[in-house]
Amino acid sequence: MRIDIVFDTVCPWCFVGQRRLEQALAQRKGLAVEIHHHPFLLNPDMPVGGIDRRLYLDRKFGGAHRARRVLEAVTTAGRSADIAFNFEAIRRMPNSVDSHRLLLAAGSGPLAGRLLDGLFRAYFQDGEDIGDRHVLRRVATEAGLSMDRLEAEFRRSGGVVEVMAANSRAHAMGVAGVPTFIFDQAYAVAGAQESDVLLRLVDLALETGVKTPVTVG
Repeated sequence: MRIDIVFDTVCPWCFVGQRRLEQALAQRKGLAVEIHHHPFLLNPDMPVGGIDRRLYLDRKFGGAHRARRVLEAVTTAGRSADIAFNFEAIRRMPNSVDSHRLLLAAGSGPLAGRLLDGLFRAYFQDGEDIGDRHVLRRVATEAGLSMDRLEAEFRRSGGVVEVMAANSRAHAMGVAGVPTFIFDQAYAVAGAQESDVLLRLVDLALETGVKTPVTVG
């Protein structure tokens, strides 16, 4: 089965969604799954160096009180997925383009999954700036991505353009929020759905074998 995931590395709901997908797939042991990750930029105009996290939250949610309520909801959802969010540790809201390029360097497969999990943990649990290439290099090393592949991606002139183009394709196909999951290019669902919902879609795709193309790149 092919599963496409449209996501952003700075989206806490994407972290929750990833873990819930893992919970769903754990109930279908033996199922061969090929996962493809596709960039989506929640903040396409974010400066390269990012901005102060508190300022970002105030602008996005209209004040600390509303931001706190939203983050409390994410924190509660995270507990059900064995995620201990530590939003207080985050000081910078990063530009996520380079972190997406890390995933491009990894390609598809288990390495990409380890990298994404490492990025989520570094940002949402350790409060690290995943727009900082020093942080990205460490996350890459811990996940098993060679420095040669990472540095080749950072040297590649078309890397940023590729991430931006993927973001544009996602919008063009109607993706308005992330995470979005597409099962066997046939059934799509947006949001950090509960694992049982994702499992039902996995089973539906397996049962029907419908191949209505939902192209994401």
